[in-house]
Amino acid sequence: MGAIFSVSLAKIIKEFALESIFMPADPEDIKITSSDINRPGLQLNGFFDYYDHTRIQVLGKSENAFLDDFTDEQKEQCFDRLLSTKPPAIVITRNLPIFSQLLDSAKQYGVPILLSADGTSAFSAALISYLNVQLAPRVTRHGVFVEVYGEGILLLGESGVGKSETAIELVKRGHRLIADDAVEIRRVSNRSLVGSSPDNIRHFIELRGIGIINARRIFGMGAVKVTEKIDMVIQLELWDSEKVYDRMGLKNEYANILDIKVPKYTIPVKPGRNLAIIIEVAAMNNRQKKMGYNAAQELLQKLGMANEFGVEEAADPDWSTF
Repeated sequence: MGAIFSVSLAKIIKEFALESIFMPADPEDIKITSSDINRPGLQLNGFFDYYDHTRIQVLGKSENAFLDDFTDEQKEQCFDRLLSTKPPAIVITRNLPIFSQLLDSAKQYGVPILLSADGTSAFSAALISYLNVQLAPRVTRHGVFVEVYGEGILLLGESGVGKSETAIELVKRGHRLIADDAVEIRRVSNRSLVGSSPDNIRHFIELRGIGIINARRIFGMGAVKVTEKIDMVIQLELWDSEKVYDRMGLKNEYANILDIKVPKYTIPVKPGRNLAIIIEVAAMNNRQKKMGYNAAQELLQKLGMANEFGVEEAADPDWSTF
């Protein structure tokens, strides 16, 4: 079973500017572990099958209107049933009035009550998106993460191969650094990985012979970024004269990270190769491939060798998406 991650209720309150109506404990100590939320209309009516008490409960205009027709005793019974399950928090949206019966039950069972000025749908969507990132499965990889022409590129390789030096050259050329040495990778959906740097080493980068530098302080705010989607992986390795490297790019190689396949390229390193320029070209070429264009396929067609390599007719890229 994978690790269970959590986010404190205090971070959610700060992120969404929520007003605390009742807080039974320090919100830093209240941990949210579910990335889903629940609008408890069925639960207010007494149906608790498939109910998950670890979700934040959101009460909006519909629930409020539903409860308006109840007597005070019925409201008390509804809230008593719901809050006895001890959900991590109740959020009332649209700055709707707080039922006194809800506040009484919250005090009895120790459930936080929060108030939001946002609409219910907008708040719910934003909260789910935030929780998906904060609670996503994650892994830390030794490498460097940069953004080049809008492509998130994860540079991997043995220590001393030149990852950090290449990142500095890319930053000097106008691209952005996200993480050096340790890259936190989160699976935010079934198709997307997002990389970032641990908070305590963010914007710092190590250059052998120079030491630690702060990329944000030296190159400015435009040279750094907090997070980015991982679009490709580049493996840097010392040139091996006995190894045959891909010279056509017909077949795609993939790296498997958290059960998601990411395009991978292996670039040999030796004196005289300008890795920054090579990575820039790799980023632009990867964008073209995502748009359906492969230069190797077009070349083989022009040479009349497409059938020999089993290559289908090359399609023109969708230039409108550039």
